[in-house]
Amino acid sequence: MTDRELDAAGVTDPALREAYHHCRALNARHGRTYFLATRLLPVERRPAVHALYGFARWADDIVDALGTGAGTARRDAELSALRRELDRGLRDGGSGEPVVRAVADTAHRYGIDHGHFTDFMTAMRSDLVVTDYADYAGLRRYMHGSAAVIGLQMLPVLGTVVPRETAAPHAAALGVAFQLTNFLRDVGEDLDRGRVYLPADLLAAHGAHRALLRWCRDTGRRDRRVTSALKEFGALTRGVYREAAPGLAMLDPVSRPCIRAAFVLYGSILDAVARDGWSVLHRRAVVPRRRRAVVAADGLARVAAARLRAHGGGRRPDVLPSGPWPPVPEVVA
Repeated sequence: MTDRELDAAGVTDPALREAYHHCRALNARHGRTYFLATRLLPVERRPAVHALYGFARWADDIVDALGTGAGTARRDAELSALRRELDRGLRDGGSGEPVVRAVADTAHRYGIDHGHFTDFMTAMRSDLVVTDYADYAGLRRYMHGSAAVIGLQMLPVLGTVVPRETAAPHAAALGVAFQLTNFLRDVGEDLDRGRVYLPADLLAAHGAHRALLRWCRDTGRRDRRVTSALKEFGALTRGVYREAAPGLAMLDPVSRPCIRAAFVLYGSILDAVARDGWSVLHRRAVVPRRRRAVVAADGLARVAAARLRAHGGGRRPDVLPSGPWPPVPEVVA
């Protein structure tokens, strides 16, 4: 299947094909929700998405997955080395690192703004030293580089039926919505890494604070103040999905099923957190496999319909659809 994707994308160089294979493996191993949605894209666009995800995953792993045995200085050196490789790859198209080789090729093929990668690396470096955020405004500035630019990198690959600058704010918002969802799901795991992404002023408004989160995590006990803060964070996240939702209809019709599936599946994480009683400090909420299968099946049906229209079997593909789009995820109290 990966060879078919690379053939369709016109990737012929053996070393470059191997680099894309490596990125696809990273996506399949670490990004189950994202990987499932990617399967709904036209085959020729999938390698680019794998490359973008693989690069983001690699940088994030440097920050997080080197573990307690790697101090800040070592991780900073690793990020600096990656940044140099990235700069060289974007400039010359070559790199000894497979992930950089693939992402540089993708950036060239799709004309992706190199500034998005610069902003992303800046955000990754801040994770080495910044362990919490005073308010949502500060968190949102961080997420411009860590999440919004991912949506902006994806936009040229997905394609649009409106001017790209019109769709860009919604694409950026979707990247932020996905990351906020991850922050909510992973509160306990992030705390163990020494980070709190729940804004301090949001916690304080409910009488909660970082030390209380740590106490709940260590003792396995619940606290209504923490639960109340988590519910507000869920509502805030739902609001960002509302910012993102209009952008779905602005995408190339053949790309919409992929992003719609991601929208629905990530929204289902919010639902899972709520159903689990907001117990994110004690366990990770999981979207049921049956729900994932239903979304995937719906996505495949939409792919077939989009292809039929694109080949003259229905509405012209450049006309915005009037049919149903996924509702904004609702978080149950």
